[in-house]
Amino acid sequence: MQIPFGRRYEFRGYKKARLVLIAFLLPDNGHSLEFSGPGDVFEAANRQFGRRVYDMQFISEHPNPLPCLSGLRVLPDRTIHDPNDAIDTLIVAGGTDPTRHANPPLVDWVRRSASGARRHGSVWTGAFLLGAAGLLDNRHVTIQSEFAPALAAAFPLAIVEPDRLIIRDGALFTAAGVAGGIDLALSLVEEDHGQPFALSVARSLALLATPPDRQSRLGVLLASHVASRSPIQRAQDWVHENFQLNLSVHSLAQRAGMGDRTFARVFRNKTGVTPAHFVEATRVDAARRLLEETDLSLQRVAPACGFSTPQALRRAFHRQLGILPAMYRSRFRSSNREQ
Repeated sequence: MQIPFGRRYEFRGYKKARLVLIAFLLPDNGHSLEFSGPGDVFEAANRQFGRRVYDMQFISEHPNPLPCLSGLRVLPDRTIHDPNDAIDTLIVAGGTDPTRHANPPLVDWVRRSASGARRHGSVWTGAFLLGAAGLLDNRHVTIQSEFAPALAAAFPLAIVEPDRLIIRDGALFTAAGVAGGIDLALSLVEEDHGQPFALSVARSLALLATPPDRQSRLGVLLASHVASRSPIQRAQDWVHENFQLNLSVHSLAQRAGMGDRTFARVFRNKTGVTPAHFVEATRVDAARRLLEETDLSLQRVAPACGFSTPQALRRAFHRQLGILPAMYRSRFRSSNREQ
């Protein structure tokens, strides 16, 4: 469900989601996109939920405003010398001089914070600081190819695979480029809350406009915008473009060129959901948009979105979003009037 700025909804299906802290460690003279892009993704997830599931803190070595390459200056929330909150996810942003020796207190803070976090990682040249903290040993990591030789030389136990957009190795994640932080954040949201929810976050940020030649995490979430498609992605494309049709497992398996049981197994392994769940989530998302944007009755919305009856739409809508279509439309319109 898309929740525009200022609107807050509570869905029964999401109440168990816990609030977690995303900590960004910021350098001097870095790209603001390394933390502002991921930060916007996590905040969009909060809006989609209708309550906060992600808190964010921006942390630095010192309390002074941090200069970014663009000229933007960022005032950190706290420093590494302040008492630590319970960090769930640590993201280390990079700077323009990644090979400089980091201060021992900073390296120690990264090591300690990562050991207490559920997951940790870097964007762009932040990988050098992870390496200094001993967090890259015997791990697969990625970085922009320009910096790959220096990273491999500085940390010979790291398994450097340059220019792969994102690599996850256990609790460690790395994103190669500056803009890769956005894709990284989407992948973390998907890990926490599932692919349909991450897709809805991507839509809310208008990320459907991602260029087709960009090797992006959106290639998994938004398969119709990927140039080179796997059989599973081709089946997802077909669902997105033809959700009004009868989309049985058999018909999708034929589209992918697989047997029914093999297709169902591979689809779940690749996406984390069953084909039926993916089809239903796609149809509910289409119905949600019609309820928001039109005055069509449920009798017309249901067949337009692939549901056999309005009752089938109501059941699916409640399963996916924890609310009935009529109540959803009423709340959406009420919130619109309040803006």
